[in-house]
Amino acid sequence: MTARSYELLRSGELQRRAEQSRDVLKACRLCPRICGINRLEGQHGICATGRSARLASYAPHFGEEQPLVGTHGSGTLFFASCNLRCCFCQNYEISHFPDNYPEVSAGELAAVMLKLQRKGCHNINLVSPGHVVPQIIEALIIALEQGLEVPIVYNSSGYEAADTLELLDGVIDIYMPDFKFWSTQSSSSYCHAEDYPDNARAALLTMHRQVGDLVIDDRGLAVEGLLVRHLVMPGAISESKEILAFIAASLSSRTYVNIMDQYRPCGTAHHHAELNRPVSSGEYLEALRFAEQAGLTRINQTDIRSLLGKLGIL
Repeated sequence: MTARSYELLRSGELQRRAEQSRDVLKACRLCPRICGINRLEGQHGICATGRSARLASYAPHFGEEQPLVGTHGSGTLFFASCNLRCCFCQNYEISHFPDNYPEVSAGELAAVMLKLQRKGCHNINLVSPGHVVPQIIEALIIALEQGLEVPIVYNSSGYEAADTLELLDGVIDIYMPDFKFWSTQSSSSYCHAEDYPDNARAALLTMHRQVGDLVIDDRGLAVEGLLVRHLVMPGAISESKEILAFIAASLSSRTYVNIMDQYRPCGTAHHHAELNRPVSSGEYLEALRFAEQAGLTRINQTDIRSLLGKLGIL
């Protein structure tokens, strides 16, 4: 954790933000969905989550980017549900059926964070956290008071509300959003979120303003900053080009970016003919080439120049 987090705790500001975020739940507008329902009374909106967060699983995770994984893993907490709810989600059961997972209190969440720290995890990695920000802040107050020290990672779809991100300024050490779609047609078809591109752009700008470019220490571990993921989608290479150009021009050419080729048809992707196949190697390599052309210098695929040169497409 940064020194600023402890200062927020000592000054009472973190407690004030916890209260402010709880008030948002009375007519929920934590995310761009702006459901407006009273979650404090157990009402459910798009995320199907009431007053308490639901936790699907937690464990040291070794499938993240190396600056997060290190030698002892990233301490991931997978929250049930999601405010974006992509039809092709690889964690479809978790994101679409939250009632299958138990509700947890702030104290229980704090205990999980501290347990992962004791296991040697290099960070606490909050997966799909946007709909449970008040619950996370409440848990962090307890965890900080009991000695939580590792960086906090906000692992998100990029579908975030500006006001909610402001509540997290100085609280989150590492933002790790995915920027999935440039086209409103894609986000509307696959997530029923026509406003995703605008909100994702605004979110990434806010995140970068708060934490800057990713800082990696002499152990090779991420300490603070922004790490952007981009999931290459089948038949959408033109969107990848726009997204990568935006990152380079509007954020920083030194933005740490992971261009991912892991898309596979999951969930209800088969309802969309264009999604019913994996990303081809050609599409993925084209995305890497676009990143190189855009001037991005910190691509997670560290051998990008060698790879593209061998293939004769650099």
